[in-house]
Amino acid sequence: MAGQAAKRKRQSSITSTNKPVVDEEAIPSEQTGTESIAASGRSSRFGRATSITSSAGLSTSLGLPSRSYIHHTGHGNGGSARYSSSGVREQTAELSSSFLSDSEMSRRLSQDSDEESEGMGGRLRVHETIAETSEPTSPDGYGPGSSEIAAALHQRPADAYLRASDLDAATKTSRDNASGGAPSIVISDVGDADGDRTPTERTALLPQARLSIRRKPTRDTEDAVEDDGTKPIGTWDRLGHHYPSVHKLVSTVRHTVLNPRSWKPRAIGQTVIVEPAKMIPAVFLGLLLNLLDALSYGIILFPLGEEAFADLGPDGVSMFYVSCIIAQLTYSSGSIFRGGVGSEMIEVVPFFHKMTYMIMSRMGTENHDALRATVITSYAMSSIITGLVFFGLGAVKLGTLVNFFPHSILTGCIGGVGIFLFLTGIEVSARLPGNFEFTLVVFHQLFNAKSVALWLPPLALAVLLLLIRKWRDPPWLVPSYYIGITAIFYIITTAVPSITMDVLRRDGWVFEAPAAGVPFYNFYSHYKFGLVDWGAVWMTVPSQLALTFFGILHVPINVPNLAMVVQEDNVSINRELIMHGISNTLSGCVGSIQNYLVFVNSVLFIDTGGNSRLAGYMLAAATFGLLVAGPVVIGYVPVMVVGTLIYMLGIELVQEALVSTYGRLYQLEYFTIVAIAMVMGFYDFVVGIAVGIGLACLVYVVQTSRRQIITAEFTGTVAESTVRRHPRQRNYLHKAGRQIRVLKLSGYLFFGSIVRVEKRVRALIDAESFAASPIRYLILDFTHVTGIDFSAAEAFGRMNRIIQRRDVDMVLASVTLTNEVGKALEMVGLFVEHDETPAPKVFEDLNAALESCENELLKVLTEKQKLGGRRPEDSPPMQIEQDRSLKQQPTPFDIAYASPRRNFLHEAASTAITETIEPDQPRWKSFKQPLPLLLQAFQDLTEKSEDFWFRAVPYLIRREFTKGQMLYNRGDQPDGFYLLQAGILRAEYYLDQGNYHESIVAGTTCGELPFFSETERTSSVIAEQDCIAWLMTPGKWTEMQEREPDVAKELLRVGLKLSAERMNAITSYVLITAS
Repeated sequence: MAGQAAKRKRQSSITSTNKPVVDEEAIPSEQTGTESIAASGRSSRFGRATSITSSAGLSTSLGLPSRSYIHHTGHGNGGSARYSSSGVREQTAELSSSFLSDSEMSRRLSQDSDEESEGMGGRLRVHETIAETSEPTSPDGYGPGSSEIAAALHQRPADAYLRASDLDAATKTSRDNASGGAPSIVISDVGDADGDRTPTERTALLPQARLSIRRKPTRDTEDAVEDDGTKPIGTWDRLGHHYPSVHKLVSTVRHTVLNPRSWKPRAIGQTVIVEPAKMIPAVFLGLLLNLLDALSYGIILFPLGEEAFADLGPDGVSMFYVSCIIAQLTYSSGSIFRGGVGSEMIEVVPFFHKMTYMIMSRMGTENHDALRATVITSYAMSSIITGLVFFGLGAVKLGTLVNFFPHSILTGCIGGVGIFLFLTGIEVSARLPGNFEFTLVVFHQLFNAKSVALWLPPLALAVLLLLIRKWRDPPWLVPSYYIGITAIFYIITTAVPSITMDVLRRDGWVFEAPAAGVPFYNFYSHYKFGLVDWGAVWMTVPSQLALTFFGILHVPINVPNLAMVVQEDNVSINRELIMHGISNTLSGCVGSIQNYLVFVNSVLFIDTGGNSRLAGYMLAAATFGLLVAGPVVIGYVPVMVVGTLIYMLGIELVQEALVSTYGRLYQLEYFTIVAIAMVMGFYDFVVGIAVGIGLACLVYVVQTSRRQIITAEFTGTVAESTVRRHPRQRNYLHKAGRQIRVLKLSGYLFFGSIVRVEKRVRALIDAESFAASPIRYLILDFTHVTGIDFSAAEAFGRMNRIIQRRDVDMVLASVTLTNEVGKALEMVGLFVEHDETPAPKVFEDLNAALESCENELLKVLTEKQKLGGRRPEDSPPMQIEQDRSLKQQPTPFDIAYASPRRNFLHEAASTAITETIEPDQPRWKSFKQPLPLLLQAFQDLTEKSEDFWFRAVPYLIRREFTKGQMLYNRGDQPDGFYLLQAGILRAEYYLDQGNYHESIVAGTTCGELPFFSETERTSSVIAEQDCIAWLMTPGKWTEMQEREPDVAKELLRVGLKLSAERMNAITSYVLITAS
């Protein structure tokens, strides 16, 4: 058992156990006498971390080397997962050097450096240190795009090396500056009067004169200019409500009152008489709108069909007016909209009726006083709850949180309210006893002659008004229409002597007059807290919360729309939420109901001249006058007018929710709206909201799962690493790269979207697809993945087990082990290696993953080349008897024939060797370096023979670089053209657009484009291992052009080909990474 446990806890994803290559022949010892110097002439004083650019910070935070295997000794044991990058770079260098040693080129490297110097005619010399001239520093200390390594050039002593930790930090800092930083720009507004000042780096980028924008000033900006930040910030200002300043207002009034000499009769007349007179039309329109709203849904605040509430119509109107007055005073005092109009929420009516019937089901209808007290208390309590929620959201600055609620829920609720209002219009117009229900009794009551005469004309008048408004809809149309209906009604009834007011009230044509002597504040008489059934009130809390949820959705819709119409730019959702909270809380405390900032009424009020706070105060005063006269007016209002209003509102809301959205939304979204509207309109409002939330979540899951999670798919022939490989390796990888498949994932991976990924993975290993295009490595790139849930994380473990049945390795790229994605994958045990299923390898980025997979494929080519290079006269190896019980590990070449997929690798290797091998390669054995290196590095790029390139040998100088030594920095002048014989270099590009790096291995070139084009270096190059390179300096290049012009021309042509090849590789990698 202990052995099995230890077996389960073994290290996972070990790709290679090979040690870094140490070519004793290629790297001279210290006894040779050859000095190791920097190619640029500097002392070798710089080290550099060998991590991939995206891994430095991660590895430092984890306390791990940047390239390490994933060690996970058990699931949930506290061990941290690690990257699979360890050894990949050394493996790359070993595979590259093998092509030089296998062709017998490296045998000459065993000679000491003195012999090399004699062969070069004594041309090996030490360059003196080139003095660097630093440019003026920018305000931030570094120029745009400068590297931290460049800064280290001026800060480190000549014989110092940078530590790996310092380089990791420098790399990360430079990377951050390159990707997200911007140089500070100092803009000076000081200029010469004559304007002839010579521009400098501190000259203003914009001219002194600016184009003025004609836009109305706001009070907030005026106050900001006056205060200029000198006043201390108070609690009110911290909440974002720096307007109005009560202290400033009181000071101004006191100063004006106590200084009569400052009084100006003309200004007083303008303020007291002229300005209010200009606002009378807007106030009249606002008052008329409040009256119509009170008659439409204020009068039906209580279910008038119930006996206990039959005479509470005037009380409902009074409560409506009180809510309007408080809302108007609050918004006129604190809202950013000076002409904002507050009114009751029309949506509260169905919720209130629901709460009333819930209370009636518990208390019954025998005790009218207790029932009324409980109902009206629950109404006021719901307003307080709504206000507290509004205020809390605004105070903690969570105004944007309400934007996360799906708009389809609000639209469906609007449709439900419209259906409710339409049914309520039938109930009110037909004077039905009780609530409207779909029963035969109600059906017979509706369609008798007397009832049809009551509810059908208002419906026809409402439809007629809607048709007229589609043709023309001026602001005065709706008020004039209802005034005209009332006038015509009384003209007809007055013309017939037999029709009296008592007859009209008895037959249901006019509302019942309130009892004589009933004051406008009569609704306060229903607040009898001693009779309240608090258990019944508690039953209504879910409905109150549903009403609060519905009310919250109005603010983020009405406020931005109103701001856009009135061109108000200084809008704060949090500020308006606090205003709504204060208004609703005060309204509930004085015994009234919810209110909000009405979009339509506010637009009409502002357009007619009411865009001032004084107009809002005048509207509140006029509404108070209407409140005082309210009960008397109700007894003379025709039911037809109220029915027409309710019908019109109901039809408009249904049209807005169900008709206007048809064909403009996805089918599932439209179905959600219809379902919410039907459930709320015909069954229950609270249930309708719950159904809407559930359907909205379902729609989100379905629509998100339809999104394309796999944004791109590539094979290894298209997606290649940035390693500069030997031509023979490139040729082989172009053929064998089909066995690498890259899937780029994006977005948030959850249980709905991961299905597409798993389906695609299964399709790749399907019998038919796998036979046509077998793969060996499946790379999943997480660069654009924002998150992952538990189900999706488990799916990757399932996919790993599935593809392992086809002997396909899963590789995860761009996974940060410390973020949400990496932790989620680790928590499900994906990085734990099981008995039969190895854990997937994890790499810091896509480039590292591609490099590792390419190295694995190159092992077959390397083994094939070794076996193919054995000469017939060599004696065959002697077989040594081994214990048969010991299982031998097959070599990559031995398993090359195990399957069609591996057989394809064998054929690709044979083809690559055949196509790139030189017919006179044995002659290279007698050549000294760097001629064999030139011939092999330039093969496929030139048709010139070794005799031709032998003429270039005297112009190349041998150089040695120790691990961590900097060859040159970005922005340096080119000091030479390098041909790498052994080791590996790393070129890093830090650009404003992003970062990029590539590895340069033995048998390839470095720095050819800036050298031949005589431009600045575009990258920083460092030795990742001890390296040997051959350098052509600018002086040697000039000498070659003079003495060997044909060789120089051919070398330039080869350099251009190499540059074109690298540009294509870089462009391909950038596009693949960004896709």
